[in-house]
Amino acid sequence: MAPKTQRAATSQAAAPAVAKTSETLNRLRANIGPLSTLMLRELEGTLPWYRRLSADERSSLGLVAQNGISAFVSWYEHPSSPSWVLSDVFGTAPTELTRSISLQRALQLIRTVVQVVEDRVPELASANDQVDLREAVLRYSREVAFAAADVYARAAENRGAWDTRLEALAVDGILRGENTDALQSRISALGWTSHSRFTIMVGPAPAEADATFLATLRRAAGRFASDVMVGIQGDRLILVLGEVADPETAYLRLGELFAPGPVVYGPLAQTLADATASAKAAFAGMAVARGWSAAPRPVSADDLWPERVIGGDESARRALLTHIYRPLVAASNGLVETLNSYLQLGHSLEAAARDLFVHSNTVRYRLRRVCDVTGWDPLIPREAFVLQTALVVGRLAAPARQSADRPSDRTAPRS
Repeated sequence: MAPKTQRAATSQAAAPAVAKTSETLNRLRANIGPLSTLMLRELEGTLPWYRRLSADERSSLGLVAQNGISAFVSWYEHPSSPSWVLSDVFGTAPTELTRSISLQRALQLIRTVVQVVEDRVPELASANDQVDLREAVLRYSREVAFAAADVYARAAENRGAWDTRLEALAVDGILRGENTDALQSRISALGWTSHSRFTIMVGPAPAEADATFLATLRRAAGRFASDVMVGIQGDRLILVLGEVADPETAYLRLGELFAPGPVVYGPLAQTLADATASAKAAFAGMAVARGWSAAPRPVSADDLWPERVIGGDESARRALLTHIYRPLVAASNGLVETLNSYLQLGHSLEAAARDLFVHSNTVRYRLRRVCDVTGWDPLIPREAFVLQTALVVGRLAAPARQSADRPSDRTAPRS
């Protein structure tokens, strides 16, 4: 009999609680409309940014707030897992919510809604139910806040995935030389602000080139450049930099983040169209960098002109003609002859002077002039090799032009 008596007493004690809860639920249901109206008025009065939104945006956010009040009444009646929050409160609005306001403002919106309900607790519940209702409001606000954070986290993940794909397309567009307007549109969508001084770095990609590595690479590059784009194509890592502040330091530090192997950066490009040529030069340099065993890391694609010419790179051949051979020919004063003698006679000033019937100081002066004209010093062995390659390329190019300009001896008229 004792257990039955105990169960009966428990049932009698629970009956008033059920009655109170039913009474509170009835009040909550009856006040959904007034609470929604009061909540919208409170949003207008306390959140200045809410008033600046467009009518459609305010409507969407107001709908979210009203759904929050209605969902609270349903949850108070039947508490359940927090999985209901995302669909019941936000419904189809997460996309519009994340586009209209930041997470901080979304939490301000939730705080205002919760404050409206909490302030009306004395009107919505009897004295015995007020403590339970306040606790329910706090628990509910916590679940809604976590749900809002989840909405923004998912939106950020989706946006990050989309940005990654767009970034890959932009890098690929630079490499392939796509239409500049379309390419400009893509990089602008990524927040790219640089319009000149593009630099392309190419090197082997690390085996662990995951999202964490790419984030680290972007942070490191962001210390030296105004804008950064990263692309991975197979086993190659491509880094596109905009407006590098300290190129020498930047290339050295960023080169350390590539996998072991040659790292090459292309010449500075002033436009997107030039960036394509710079990227091609960097890739061509990477293909032949092993030909220079003492090459620094990273190395400029222009420092690999000889190896690129041997590898069949036409742009390197044109660069040697444009930047070295033709300026030397135009400077005259025997610079080409002096340089040729110096290189052919074992880099000896005295031997070149005897061959040219001039003083060795004259040879030394002319070699300094070669450095002034071309930017390459023949007294440094590696740079002398570049100059010698330029002379070979120039001599191979000259006869073809001469034969086109004048008839050969074989076709000359007989006297």
